[in-house]
Amino acid sequence: MADKDGDGWTECGRGHRHWGLHGASGLLAVHHDELGVPHVLMQKRSAWSHHGGTWGLPGGARDSHEDAVASALREAREEAAVAGDLLRVQGVYRDDHGGWAFETVIAESAERLAAVCANGESDELRWLPLGEVAARELHPGFAETWGTVSGAISPETLVLDVANIVGARAERGWWNDRLGAATRLLEEVSGLRLSHSVLAQWYPRMVAVVEGAAREVPDIPGIQVVAAAGSGDDAIVDVVRRAKPWERVLVVTADRELRERVAELGAETAGPKWLLSQLRG
Repeated sequence: MADKDGDGWTECGRGHRHWGLHGASGLLAVHHDELGVPHVLMQKRSAWSHHGGTWGLPGGARDSHEDAVASALREAREEAAVAGDLLRVQGVYRDDHGGWAFETVIAESAERLAAVCANGESDELRWLPLGEVAARELHPGFAETWGTVSGAISPETLVLDVANIVGARAERGWWNDRLGAATRLLEEVSGLRLSHSVLAQWYPRMVAVVEGAAREVPDIPGIQVVAAAGSGDDAIVDVVRRAKPWERVLVVTADRELRERVAELGAETAGPKWLLSQLRG
């Protein structure tokens, strides 16, 4: 394993030539302005490059020791001087060509980060409003997937009604140790690769609302724990109400009244079985 050991041409199952012996990845950085309009960071490829003059994403060949996220962030740093620590990765879309894949890493940016042509692979870098992207002359591979990928760029938050999920799980003796049962659940969820209808890898912002005896749940990596001062349902509604208008919120609960309350605020819902079936898997 070595840096740049992915450089080279290869052929996929469709008979197309691609740059990247181990596949390739690119960074789709997204910023929503104060009106909620999404802007994406686009790269105009240098004239000398493959499909030169077309617009796509900062990206390139993935090295053998990298995953898609590490590769995309490295390429964005090398080509556009974009700092990865200022981005929050939301997920990865995988375009599999049969034996070769391009993986689009979608990441949220709190601002339109300054981007410059840091090496010779770009002629221009520009933040474009979502509606203007399709009007550009796009890289063929990017154009093929843009219709699908563009529908998955909104930030997503997963809100867990922990008491309801623990009850549905019916772990032996959980009612005598609600704190332990809640802690075990969240520890398992924090390491879970959740399924998504579009993304191969999904990293939603996770908020777990705990109440009563489970309020002392310790910090869990990757999960924001909200200890309800009163009603857990009210705390969940408050989390949903605070979400940005362009944010997709999914609340996991079987409580019918709570589902109706959050639906009125625009949130989607899923029952505990949706989550617990993935834990068992």
